[in-house]
Amino acid sequence: MLISETFYSVQGEGKLTGVPSLFIRTSGCNLRCHWCDTPYASWRPEGEDTSLEQLLQQVQQTGAHHVVITGGEPTIMPDIERLCFMLAADGRHVTLETAGTVFKPLPVDLVSLSPKLSNSTPPTALGQMAISHEQRRLNYDALQRYIDSAPELQLKFVIQTPGDLDEVLDLLAKLKRWRSEDVMLMPEGTDPGVLEQRSAWLIDACKQHEFRFCQRLHVMLWGAKRGV
Repeated sequence: MLISETFYSVQGEGKLTGVPSLFIRTSGCNLRCHWCDTPYASWRPEGEDTSLEQLLQQVQQTGAHHVVITGGEPTIMPDIERLCFMLAADGRHVTLETAGTVFKPLPVDLVSLSPKLSNSTPPTALGQMAISHEQRRLNYDALQRYIDSAPELQLKFVIQTPGDLDEVLDLLAKLKRWRSEDVMLMPEGTDPGVLEQRSAWLIDACKQHEFRFCQRLHVMLWGAKRGV
């Protein structure tokens, strides 16, 4: 499996914010979000071919109970099922971070869905890349199957402007059996000042709709860099 990085840190987003976790970042993505903060795992995939046994050994060496499989897009990795089964068999709590464009029934404890809004689409000047992203960014069937099968769920939306909220509400109206406490609104950005400014009005939106506010703790603590 092509892995761009593994690192031991604390979860910076979602329900498990602050929990010490071993992150496994797969390299390669079927989307091209123009604000992607991990281009080395999507726009320009890089990394090393790493065996699943090596990954399990790294988890065991840190002693981490919580493991986060992220990307890129982990669900397009050929051996993702086997990796998840190995981690589950080893007694680890596994979080899968995915855009929800591809459904695979994986033995994980938390499915962190991040459906991509139109604010993720690259400029039309990029031609086919922008067209491909727009065509792929939402798969309602896959999203619903994750919602229906996840033992624990979070729906995380990256928000740039107040207008994005209408898009979130429209998307949620097309899905069933989600709970408002599972919906998270997260400000887009890697600059602490931008995050603070967007957080101010985003918190009000969360209060209005009884959604959760999701800050980017790792960015606030260490900035936009790798390995945190």
